[in-house]
Amino acid sequence: MKKEHRTSGSNRKSVNPSPVLTAREGLIVAHHGVAVEVLLSDGLRSMVRVKRRSGHVVGDRVKISGEALDRLPRRTELRRRDARGGIHLVGANFDVLGIVIAPLPVPPPGFIDRAIVAARAADLLPFVVVNKCDLADSAALVSALKTAYAGAIPVFPVSAAAGNGLDPVRDFLKGNRGAFVGITGVGKSSLLNALCPEIDLKVGVISAINRGRHTTTVSTLHSLAAGGELIDTPGFQDFGLVDISAEDLAAYFPGFEKTGDVTCRFRDCRHRTEPGCAVVDLVAKGLLSTERYETYLEMLTEVEAGEAEARRQEWKK
Repeated sequence: MKKEHRTSGSNRKSVNPSPVLTAREGLIVAHHGVAVEVLLSDGLRSMVRVKRRSGHVVGDRVKISGEALDRLPRRTELRRRDARGGIHLVGANFDVLGIVIAPLPVPPPGFIDRAIVAARAADLLPFVVVNKCDLADSAALVSALKTAYAGAIPVFPVSAAAGNGLDPVRDFLKGNRGAFVGITGVGKSSLLNALCPEIDLKVGVISAINRGRHTTTVSTLHSLAAGGELIDTPGFQDFGLVDISAEDLAAYFPGFEKTGDVTCRFRDCRHRTEPGCAVVDLVAKGLLSTERYETYLEMLTEVEAGEAEARRQEWKK
């Protein structure tokens, strides 16, 4: 896949806080709430004030004219829903999504699968990074994930603290712009520090109740010495799906690839109780675990409830 030209997001030149007088294009490399930092094509940087809910995100290509900031069309974008129903844009114009987990803290049920489905629906290539593999109980977690996602999603066991397992991740990221997502405390900042030491991000600790301390407060884009770029995002505890239909879920849920050339009897099969369902057959044959299938059914119920609510809202108009 042909990638757009990348410009460095870590090797900083001077930041120009004054308005740019002529229209120039650039890339948002940091978002500070009420201002964004734009990397211009000549390597200079400009801070531009924006409204707190402007909708601009790191990775956006923009055009600056005076104090005006116009967003150029996005190639890709990734959104998530929080536990209260709010919708958040994670980032734009990237190619891959790294889902970072660790033995502690444990991600909420379905977190990985929701992130994978959202990434695939956004035309991003998802991968899983298991951090803190220097911990004694990490081997069982890595083995379980490699079994669950075999043939579907790459799984990279690493230890950011010890510097182990990082080269395969660097190779995977070459030529790509990506983002790491994960719950607070899994070590995303430590992982970014290990992959890109010059950025020196703050690193939090795990509390006595196994909840991570939030360290990243703004989204930033960093260049990797071996090639590729990474967007650092604040941690969050949930990854609800946004604008994913039941058909999308059935098409993108990881593990269903094992059906191979075998198709369901019905084209719109939701893999629940329909006769001649290839996915149900996978479960019956032990090729897809009951636990994985139950996760899918829970997500399907959520998606169908969301679709029903959207129809009710449409009828009220």
